[in-house]
Amino acid sequence: MKPIRLRADVLAGLTTSFALLPECIAFALVAHLNPLMGLYGAFIICTLTALFGGRPGMVSGAAGSMAVVIVALVVQHGVQYLLATVLLGGLIMMAFGLLRLGKLVRMVPHPVMLGFVNGLAIIIALAQLEHFKSGEDWLTGTPLYLMAGLVALTMAIVYILPRLTRAVPPALVAILGVGLLVYLFGLPTRTLGDMAHIAGGLPTFAVPDIPWNLETLRIIAPYAILMALVGLLETLLTLNLTDEITETRGYPDRECVALGAANMVSGAFGGMGGCAMIGQTVINLSSGGRGRLSGVVAGVLILLFILFLSPLIERIPLAALVGVMFVVSQQTFAWASLRVVNKVPLNDVLVIIAVTTITVLTDLATAVLCGIIIAALNFAWQQARELYADAHLEADGSKLYRLHGTLFFASTTPFLNQFDPANDPARVTLDCRHLSFVDYSAIAALKTLRERYAKAGKHLQVFHLSERCKKLLKRAGEEHH
Repeated sequence: MKPIRLRADVLAGLTTSFALLPECIAFALVAHLNPLMGLYGAFIICTLTALFGGRPGMVSGAAGSMAVVIVALVVQHGVQYLLATVLLGGLIMMAFGLLRLGKLVRMVPHPVMLGFVNGLAIIIALAQLEHFKSGEDWLTGTPLYLMAGLVALTMAIVYILPRLTRAVPPALVAILGVGLLVYLFGLPTRTLGDMAHIAGGLPTFAVPDIPWNLETLRIIAPYAILMALVGLLETLLTLNLTDEITETRGYPDRECVALGAANMVSGAFGGMGGCAMIGQTVINLSSGGRGRLSGVVAGVLILLFILFLSPLIERIPLAALVGVMFVVSQQTFAWASLRVVNKVPLNDVLVIIAVTTITVLTDLATAVLCGIIIAALNFAWQQARELYADAHLEADGSKLYRLHGTLFFASTTPFLNQFDPANDPARVTLDCRHLSFVDYSAIAALKTLRERYAKAGKHLQVFHLSERCKKLLKRAGEEHH
């Protein structure tokens, strides 16, 4: 590895580790867990996916989308059940990768991808507003002005520094610079230490202390499946985004297996579950992190912070981290999606808006699923409308129909409406050279058409069926003449 590349990865990893800290602590607190569980999860998942995953440059950790999924389980059944759920969720993720299902992410249309990115950007920004509160109340007066001023200063450094030098990641300079400013002038602003104390020992191996029976499985299985689904979706979509940013190609199946294994190790060592984190990935990439080393450095530094550097790390002002995350939110949001509003079909615009809204209001899995359903229905509708027939009388008095388009469940009615069995001549020919048969509904429609002509005492001949269609007919027990 070239020294420049090595240096860029190390500095990017250092920057990313600072950005991981408050997020993982916050998500652990959201899930009613000890902050150390979030940090242990971040260390294990970030390091292992960086080493063995299919997408260098992508950062994984204890993600917020996973935390939201498990809150109810922790409240009702406790931490030990959560650890068992993380183990089972990891197993499901591994199975997903081993079965080579990672390619399913290709089924996610681009408008859904844009909606996902925009929704997460809004969630990242909204999550930062919590730091402008003291308890349940919003900050007022001097504390508010100081917080806002430091956030603005951090954002200014991140935006302006790249114009002066690209030698160091701007987010790192902003965090350390604002931290130093607060320390030297003794400014009374909240620090990371006010969120939680992060000093601790090495994570220790322990089998979850639960009864290993079917009743336990019944409790944890729904959460594990949902956790795996959300984790895989967020990871695969972030992998797609990383591919676009770096103009290189990752390996989805390998990433799924590595993520599953990392989650299982995390559960066994008392850590939270996790997946790819879009905000931290954007920070890593924009700081120059392209190789596996950047993720490994970020993960290992989290452990070093816990073991040795907690007194220093706890002095980092929250305002600096909030400022960096606001910039990440702005960089993550697909602003191009606002410019294409008048240039793309209205239904694609509706998909982008729907997925963005559902991501913010509910969760990622629901949003992406809804987006895919809307896009699929729209596609089916468009395809159904494009079916048409050319018809003309032949010299021998028979009638020839040439069909164009795709015959499937949504286009069977338009297909049948093209014909007029009552008024057609005794012999009718159907040319299917330009017609694609897709499903059983297509076979049923052809059968119905035959029956209509037979009922009218007329003969229907079908020509130029594709090999695929012949197979479909054979399987359905229909003869083709």
